Amino acid sequence: MKQTFLFLLAAWTVLMPQTMMAQERYQVGVCDWMVLKRQKLGEFTLAKQLGCDGVELDMGSLGKREAFDNQLRDPEQAARFRHTADSLGIKVGAVAMSGFYAQDLTKKDTYMALAADCFDTMDKMGDVRVAFLPLGGSGNEWPTDKAKRKIIVQRLHEMGEAAKARGKRIGLGTDFDAKGNLKLLKEIKSDGIGIFYSFQAAIENGTDISQDLKRLGSKNICAIHASNTDRVWLRDDSLVNMPAIKQTLDAMGWSGWLFVERSRNVKMVRDVKMNYGNNVRYLKEMFNSYPTPEVALNSEGRDPNYVKTIIGRSEKATDALSITYTPMGENVRNIIANRYFELNDIYAERDSIAKTDKKLAAAQCDSKLYRSHFAFDANLSKYLKPHEVERVKDVMTFDVVKVTYEAQCDMIPTLTDEEKAQIMLWLKEARELAIDAESSKKKHEVFGKYKGRINNYLAKRGYDLTKEREEWYKRVKERGGTL
Repeated sequence: MKQTFLFLLAAWTVLMPQTMMAQERYQVGVCDWMVLKRQKLGEFTLAKQLGCDGVELDMGSLGKREAFDNQLRDPEQAARFRHTADSLGIKVGAVAMSGFYAQDLTKKDTYMALAADCFDTMDKMGDVRVAFLPLGGSGNEWPTDKAKRKIIVQRLHEMGEAAKARGKRIGLGTDFDAKGNLKLLKEIKSDGIGIFYSFQAAIENGTDISQDLKRLGSKNICAIHASNTDRVWLRDDSLVNMPAIKQTLDAMGWSGWLFVERSRNVKMVRDVKMNYGNNVRYLKEMFNSYPTPEVALNSEGRDPNYVKTIIGRSEKATDALSITYTPMGENVRNIIANRYFELNDIYAERDSIAKTDKKLAAAQCDSKLYRSHFAFDANLSKYLKPHEVERVKDVMTFDVVKVTYEAQCDMIPTLTDEEKAQIMLWLKEARELAIDAESSKKKHEVFGKYKGRINNYLAKRGYDLTKEREEWYKRVKERGGTL
């Protein structure tokens, strides 16, 4: 009976999809302090939007205080955080004491109380097993300063033993390579201490990441900060050979959390969603096989070059929302692309029918456009808020609403609030029609008609548009602009 069970288990393991095995083995998250959500409830929603499995939650700043600025000591707040995380399916993969990036461990005599606070928070957030403790704040001299190193080693031993007693492990963030880390671990002599491996540290040491991981050994790696310093996204970083790293970790039998700390594109360093969405997606693609979007791209049977063009056009809208590299962004992109495909099909059918019956062709086209128009809004609303749907429509119509409205207000500074509201109302009405138009030329023609309506309206209100325009040209020229 036992042999039969083992045989079936082995067979199931062989047949089990590789993506399922990968998802159990590797999990991807972001550091909440780096995505500007340190101990904020919104970190879980953001992590969900980015496609993360979880977050590395920080204990809060430390500074000159004797304790972390940790709001999760409050049971009610901790319960609120835990409930929010659970409801979104987002895990807390590790809890970080990032305050020690800037604080010297040898000068914090409350180190055991700080560790205990961290362990308590880990328990509250779902029996988290790994804590992160960077040693950067202890300075550059301690590795060679025997007296200071002795203090650090002793304190880490005590903290490690306390962690082990509570079923946890502290992962150290160091600037060492594998040889230096192994030497430090040997001195500390505690199974409660391991290494929170950093791609960035290895690169700055001039060390090959894959070789360094092998030397360090699977049992000594608690978790990984799988990113480099800010420069380019991970997928574009020639210093990070991710396929080789994945192959190495597979061969080592390592499993655990990969957290994105940095690797932001310096040209858009403040764009959290674009930077971390791209990096999370890349890691998920490399380690887990990125999930299939809910909304399928209706590209079958279409010219590949045309599909590529439409995808690029659709991503202008998701770029504007900073969601291109997220699961939500892929769904929104596909909704927009499918809308372009549908419009193309509707107009192609109209042109075909018009060869024999122009009246029937126009009637059927209008009917299908009507249904398609409202379905598009509904589909977008499944993923986006009302103001985000508006932004998508603006991008799809070349931002003519914004450009025209601002130009009108700049040309006629004396417009009343009522007049401004009427102008915006007509421009948005034009946008709703333009979004159904078959080409950019037709879209601009729609807006042209409404601009004429606006001009007639303003003329009836007593504005001399010729004079207003002449004065506007002079003002623009005086401030160094052009029209």
